Amino acid sequence: MKNILTYFIIITSFLTVFTGCVKQSKGLTITEGLLSVGVEIGYPPMEYYDSDGVTLLGFDIELTKTLADKLGLQVTYIDTAWEGIFAGLETGKYDIAVNITILPERQQKFNFTKPYIDSSMTIVINKNFPHKINQPQDITGYKAAFQGDTTAQYFAEKLTEQGVSFTPFSYDKIINCFDDLALGRVDLIIVDNLVASDYAAKKHFKIVWQGPSGELIGICLKKGNDILTLALNNALDELFKDGTLLKISQKYFNRDLISPVFSDITN
Repeated sequence: MKNILTYFIIITSFLTVFTGCVKQSKGLTITEGLLSVGVEIGYPPMEYYDSDGVTLLGFDIELTKTLADKLGLQVTYIDTAWEGIFAGLETGKYDIAVNITILPERQQKFNFTKPYIDSSMTIVINKNFPHKINQPQDITGYKAAFQGDTTAQYFAEKLTEQGVSFTPFSYDKIINCFDDLALGRVDLIIVDNLVASDYAAKKHFKIVWQGPSGELIGICLKKGNDILTLALNNALDELFKDGTLLKISQKYFNRDLISPVFSDITN
């Protein structure tokens, strides 16, 4: 009888842990059973509308759907302008925000998951631009566009501090930067390589400089939301180990941008 009781306790404990790790959603999110995602739609290939103007596509969209499924949750997306993305977390408008570069000053105010993809700064021009730009210092005298309050703006500000003189143009959305570049209203765009590669592959743009990697991107949460942060980290690890993250990366970038970020669980 003692052996039977011990066996029953072990099995019960195993089932409890299994259920809690894989499909337990109670208490994880603002609305039980629903993962709400704050996202700036219009940032291909990370998040954007299909040609029908309704269907959401993109790396982050597929990633969050897969994460929600792993946690036993439904998912909903809340289109939020970039300048309001952090305020939405603080006020409980949504559970998470995606495609956020992990910076020390942001980590002081918010929780972050482990990074799930790596990025870097680039400079993009029209293919018919008549002048040579091989490095950031070469943008002296030109009109440079970037999305405001992003790492691209921070990079541009550092160039100014280093004595590189150019005319900055800050935009609310990255798509407006590319629209004005196509129209010749600006000479170049400072933008992360994830977006630059997508535009360069589809239109008449060219990446003329790419900086070193190291812009780690993660999922951002309200400060103190440690339970959901841990659950997402565990789910990210599982999705890397089973190859799901690599498949999503290959689908949207045609290359592996995942493995270097998750090297800590492959070594």
